[in-house]
Amino acid sequence: MRRPRPDGPDPGNAGGGTQLLDPRTLRLMVVTSGTLVPGLGHREVAEAAVRGGATALQLRAPELKDAALLPLAGELAALCAAAGVLFVVNDRLDVALASGADGVHLGQADDPAAARDRLGPGPILGISAATPTQARSAAQMGADYLGVTVWPTPTKPNAHGEGIAGLSAVCSAVAIPVLGIGGIAERNLDLVLDAGAAGIAVISAVAAAADPVAATRGLRRRIDGRKDGYGTTNG
Repeated sequence: MRRPRPDGPDPGNAGGGTQLLDPRTLRLMVVTSGTLVPGLGHREVAEAAVRGGATALQLRAPELKDAALLPLAGELAALCAAAGVLFVVNDRLDVALASGADGVHLGQADDPAAARDRLGPGPILGISAATPTQARSAAQMGADYLGVTVWPTPTKPNAHGEGIAGLSAVCSAVAIPVLGIGGIAERNLDLVLDAGAAGIAVISAVAAAADPVAATRGLRRRIDGRKDGYGTTNG
């Protein structure tokens, strides 16, 4: 699922230029964690997310060395490919390339400027951005989508929440899709999407849930129930 072209209206970040990544694949990204619930590791969170209807999955495992991360990423790449779910690896560009992932998500400190040359034209490149200036720079670097931390969250202790106003400013600054992440749950996801985000990314809302499959389904149901085009496509 590399850089698929949209075949219908874009419900988020409207009014921009040509979109190579269908923003609807970003409606609901689940980011894995292997440390929030005993016995619930990255693989289990990923499987639950796919079963529950996530449209994208991000493997985020800073605690794993490449030797352990690569086979896990390969398994999840195959799982997501079979389900038609976008799959990206957080931070580890070499692992993303070697595992067959659809792409990689990088932070501002991960040398995103060199990433597109290393990836080539096909793989997906996501970049975290906190300001309109960073967002425009990331788009010029070849990013396919951006991630903005909306509210502070224990799962990303070093990330400063930009709030709804900050998210909206980033969405208005670029034509590529923007994901909101950080402190997002069913109770507040509408605020994120109303600000112009193409979708949401969640960690603890699924990875720390008593039933991660049901949690994913609840988020997806809420997104698809909106009256702005989010519920008009299959998947």
